[in-house]
Amino acid sequence: MSHTPGRSSSPPLRSSDEQRPGDPEKTRTATLDRQTKESKVHVEVDLDGSGRADVSTGVGFYDHMLVSFARHALLDLVVSTDGDTHIDAHHTVEDTANVLGDALREALGDKQGIRRFGDATVPLDEALVQCAVDVSGRPYCVHVGEPDGQAYVVIGGDSGPGYSGSLTRHVFETLAFHAQVAVHVRVLSGRDPHHLVEAQFKAFARAFRDAVAIDPRETGVPSTKGSL
Repeated sequence: MSHTPGRSSSPPLRSSDEQRPGDPEKTRTATLDRQTKESKVHVEVDLDGSGRADVSTGVGFYDHMLVSFARHALLDLVVSTDGDTHIDAHHTVEDTANVLGDALREALGDKQGIRRFGDATVPLDEALVQCAVDVSGRPYCVHVGEPDGQAYVVIGGDSGPGYSGSLTRHVFETLAFHAQVAVHVRVLSGRDPHHLVEAQFKAFARAFRDAVAIDPRETGVPSTKGSL
């Protein structure tokens, strides 16, 4: 995979067939590509990473949010998107979320040994966001509490397409659908548009990190049905 000059670069993620030293289990990784007339997206994810991120979507604020997600979920993430940003950011943001969600689902595999549930309440100055995640195999998204007008705010855009506040709910809905997880996001307080969005991504990251963590006491799939 080629890297844009000047973009932070990390060593390649491990192959899905590569094993951790001393660990007989396969690593939880995925690499996916998707191309349409609107975008070309490449995503690599390692759920057992250290928070490294190499992200370039052409939408600066969205890059910032995905890097923050990787760092606080402690997963390694590579994202390269070439989209029709000459129109606006919508297709690029949406299509990236599509592929990222698919990659998260693939990396989770059969979900053996995971905790399944995670929740977090994260402050960012005046903003406060609560997020709960259930890696249930049943996609659902509840997104409430953003202040009136947040959907109409455009963040960034001085050197590229701006990020519309309306995209935040759409990203979480898309991730929930493609990763097949239930996501509840509640904005409890906040005023600054940047803080409101960033606190949501960080809360989701911490909740997702807990939900996909390996529970040493769980010997199978955490479901009475026997599968997720």
